[in-house]
Amino acid sequence: MGENNQGIKVISQNRQARFLYEVLDTYEAGVRLIGTEVKSVRAGRANLRDGYAIIRNREAWLLNVHISPYQASGEYFNHDPRRTRKLLLHRKEIDKLYGQVEQKGLTLVPLKMYLKGGLVKVSIALARGKKVRDKRETIKRREDEKEMQRVVKRY
Repeated sequence: MGENNQGIKVISQNRQARFLYEVLDTYEAGVRLIGTEVKSVRAGRANLRDGYAIIRNREAWLLNVHISPYQASGEYFNHDPRRTRKLLLHRKEIDKLYGQVEQKGLTLVPLKMYLKGGLVKVSIALARGKKVRDKRETIKRREDEKEMQRVVKRY
């Protein structure tokens, strides 16, 4: 995908998340992966679209994120593409997120997966689901911005 000036290489983005959810706060979390998963992630073979995170037993878990099996290894040594993966966060962050999710009915959604200093990281958003009305407003605002860009470009 590309590397920016801080040595971060974005592997996968969940573009639909900002449309479906109102992002209130973001957190950076490490992900506990096995060998073939790391190789697949480095090859850019991860999909966050249907993923979400939960807090269970004071631990954070990433569910339903698809990391394709590594092509160069055999079937026996490979991983399950949609297995549950542990998120590595500080205890205080987990407790804070648990309180927000339980009390306010918020959701934890992965926004992007990236490599930072050789480690796989996930940006997790504390989010609230948008209503249909909010989605329409987002679409209208986006169309208005495109129209303004067209007008500016012409003149």
